[in-house]
Amino acid sequence: MFHHQDSLEALNRHLPLKQKIVSAHRVIKDKFNFIARIAITLYDPESRIIKTYVDSSGCDQPLKHYETSLDKAGSLKAILDRERPRVVNNLVTFDNNEHEHTRRIGHQGYAASYTMPMFHSGSFFGFLFFNSYQPDVFDEKTLKDLDVFGHLISLIVINELSTLSVMDAAIKTTSDITHLRDPETGSHLDRMSRYSRLIAQSLADKYELNDEYIEHVFMFSPLHDIGKIAIPDTILLKPGPLDEKERAMMNTHTTIGRSMIDSIVANFKLDGIEQIAVLKNIAEFHHEAINGSGYPSGKKNSEIPLEARIVAVADVFDALTSCRPYKDAWSNDKAFDLLKRLAGEKLDSDCVNALIENKAEVEQIQSQFQEDIFG
Repeated sequence: MFHHQDSLEALNRHLPLKQKIVSAHRVIKDKFNFIARIAITLYDPESRIIKTYVDSSGCDQPLKHYETSLDKAGSLKAILDRERPRVVNNLVTFDNNEHEHTRRIGHQGYAASYTMPMFHSGSFFGFLFFNSYQPDVFDEKTLKDLDVFGHLISLIVINELSTLSVMDAAIKTTSDITHLRDPETGSHLDRMSRYSRLIAQSLADKYELNDEYIEHVFMFSPLHDIGKIAIPDTILLKPGPLDEKERAMMNTHTTIGRSMIDSIVANFKLDGIEQIAVLKNIAEFHHEAINGSGYPSGKKNSEIPLEARIVAVADVFDALTSCRPYKDAWSNDKAFDLLKRLAGEKLDSDCVNALIENKAEVEQIQSQFQEDIFG
């Protein structure tokens, strides 16, 4: 009675998303051995950016840590405009395409591809790619079977993102209450989260960061100050400098934030989320200093989790370059000069350099997410 082994049994277990995609790819290869790679990109509707997220590749990663504007990727935008998948049975015909992602795919040696747009409740959220080193493999019968697998993989991704969304919504609801009292604006969170992603992306090769980690840094960084909900208005909104007792109270927002996240994760049974530690570390350790003078634990150097070091630089830079009731906005160059002086003492040198070396991208973020009239 129990002789049959479920070929997709791995999907029943608590595994990282990448392992689930790899398991699905293994089953697909049993039927279509020419499928060399399955890849998923996510769409950020606010910036209209397409970002690599996860794939089933081993050494084949032509688009590792890659992002592009959907408006500049004409072939992908055409898929979305038509809400229809695209079949390219001979990528040689795309050799003269000027877009970088097409060139990278071609240089990897892929000869054919099938691209499906992914939707959840009618909303577009990314693309799913099937790549082959062999040309002319995607006939109608093959495509019908791949459609089934494609929607299965899409559901796996939706489930993963929905779990993250539940957690994100629970925490952001609390965070929104905080920011009704906190003078920091939504534009600040938009910018610093994208600075955080920019830094993580720049450090990806040195620290061997995968695209999932980079995306989670982006998703979780706006929640760094969630613990401020517990800080009294007399301290949080004080226009002048805090005294020693008030500063000590303000500093508790890091441990309070970590405790709140622990409670939310437990109450919503979200402890199975991969890389949940990234969120916890950002909330608790983003005020630690490289020389050990920070709080709450006085961690030094690499004792401070990388994600907290990344967010610290992004947060400080945006605070310096933003207008506040008590100060004018600094120029980028003036802010960069201070970051350089703080590097190696208060802030991580790699993270500081990663931000400064991407000045053009920083300016683009600032242009797109300008301070609102209440900023």
